[in-house]
Amino acid sequence: MAQQGRRRDFGELSAKLEKHIEKLPDYAVRAQEKLQKVQKYFPPAEPQAGGKYARPNPLQRPPVRRPDLTAATWSSVANQVPAFAEARAKWDRWNHPAAKLERRKRRTSRALTLWILLTILCGVLTLAAGMGWLSAAATPMMPQAIAAFAGAVVFGTFSVRSGVKLRELKRTPIPAAPAGPPPLPPARSAAREPMERLAECEASLTELLRQLSVPSPLGTPPVSEISVADARQTATEAAAALRGLAARIHAIERGRDSAPAREKAALDAAVAKLREQLDDGLEGYRGLVAAAGHTVAASSDGLVTSKQALTDATDRLAGLAMALRELS
Repeated sequence: MAQQGRRRDFGELSAKLEKHIEKLPDYAVRAQEKLQKVQKYFPPAEPQAGGKYARPNPLQRPPVRRPDLTAATWSSVANQVPAFAEARAKWDRWNHPAAKLERRKRRTSRALTLWILLTILCGVLTLAAGMGWLSAAATPMMPQAIAAFAGAVVFGTFSVRSGVKLRELKRTPIPAAPAGPPPLPPARSAAREPMERLAECEASLTELLRQLSVPSPLGTPPVSEISVADARQTATEAAAALRGLAARIHAIERGRDSAPAREKAALDAAVAKLREQLDDGLEGYRGLVAAAGHTVAASSDGLVTSKQALTDATDRLAGLAMALRELS
């Protein structure tokens, strides 16, 4: 009976196995359909060395690309937060050269007061010990008097040195703070992008004018110092006029945010018009940068055309700066 049960079990198992074997083609078709659905969500395979293709792993999470946060980006983000802006302003005031000089004066004055007090105290102790006022028998205490006198000499020396140092600090002129880059408009302002381009143009023009000021192997600069000075002064005036126009745009934008809805369209039109003028001024500034670049490139050949182009670009930018000053 046991043998018949085992034969029956093996027979049922073989029958089930045959059914699964018959359904293998259906399983393969279903697996192929699911694979095609999954491949829609993954990029195609890229060829590698040797002509092989490497397919991405479906179980591996794709890398998340984070934005590149540079120092300028952090600075612009920090300027948008009032707490960070206030902390940065306090830090700038603390590091101002005038504030540093004032702190040195206060420290030196306090040290001078301390040394003077200690000198007076040691002098009194010297007199009291020498006259016997500190002794019950009214006899002089020479060792104590000598020690107090030595302390008076030491503290008196420190007092003289502190007094001389304080005098020199009071005569020291207040150093000027290093000129940092001017603040940019907020990120949402229409004047932000032109001001960023202006800062880049200023850096390029500064380097180009420095190249034009370097003497050639013959001992003379490629361009006369008067032309370089005129270009530098004109560029400074034009940049100030452009920043004044950008400040005007920002002021209108702030007023637009607080204005009624019926007035916002007119203010938007005013901002757009000023933005066009700002772009025109920036284009003229870039023309001066291009003329300076051509002059630097042609300075080794001794060409005069590029030098004349620098003068013409300076004159055009001077007229443009005058018009922008009238607008701002």
